[in-house]
Amino acid sequence: MPGHTGSFVDTSEIRNAVTATVESIAPECAGKPLEPGRPLRGQVELDSLDWLNVVAALHERLGVDIPESDYGRLSTLDDIVAYVEARRREPAAGPAPRAAVPTAPLPDATHVINDTRVRLRPMRADDSDLEAEFVRHLSGDARYKRFMATMRELSDAKLRYLTDVDQVRHVALVATADIGGRQVEVGVARYIVDPVGTGCEFAITVDDAWQGSGLAGILMHALMGVARSRGIASMEGIVLAANSRMLHFTRQLGFSIERDPEDRQTLRVVRAL
Repeated sequence: MPGHTGSFVDTSEIRNAVTATVESIAPECAGKPLEPGRPLRGQVELDSLDWLNVVAALHERLGVDIPESDYGRLSTLDDIVAYVEARRREPAAGPAPRAAVPTAPLPDATHVINDTRVRLRPMRADDSDLEAEFVRHLSGDARYKRFMATMRELSDAKLRYLTDVDQVRHVALVATADIGGRQVEVGVARYIVDPVGTGCEFAITVDDAWQGSGLAGILMHALMGVARSRGIASMEGIVLAANSRMLHFTRQLGFSIERDPEDRQTLRVVRAL
């Protein structure tokens, strides 16, 4: 079809491609048919970063540019298929330029917090056991506020996604401390660059025992520093409206808070870098 790449020519092919895209981001839903008229995030465990990855993957797989202003139109499988079909019928306009992502060095430094040495470094693919134990050790409330879902264990696929990152479009920084003679993860912060390449969405989690220690601020300042050094112009995140502590924290970091007209349970926090 004119104006777009790819060979998807009918509704069924587009639908199959969209389903495969969702399964690639959330492998646990493979083999479970998606209800076409029900919101995807009500059927599949997709946190805000996962959802951004779905949008980026749709862009790559289907050759359709999806501006942020249209994200609200992609709630259900039927919505996405109809959107893709409409975009692929549009006249050729040439592919939108995708900003390059510079690769400035990532931090690797030691901080002393409450008399404990904490190392802040890039996440590695071999950190999956560390990450699994970190999530397992979080309180149920902390896990829900991070993943916006009730769960205790991460699937192997999710662990790979969180730890085996490219540190270019998906940047993850982990904080570890020597506790009881072994290295333990005590916090993690990450961002994913949007499809255009000029903005990113962040997520941060700190172990319950380290809340209020200053670790979250160290992680976020380091993460914002990486994004800024790589030419990212803005950072945003999705926060549960009931998470007053996180909202206060992001305000302190200079984020503004915006309501999500599509979801009263969440708020969008945004700041320029």
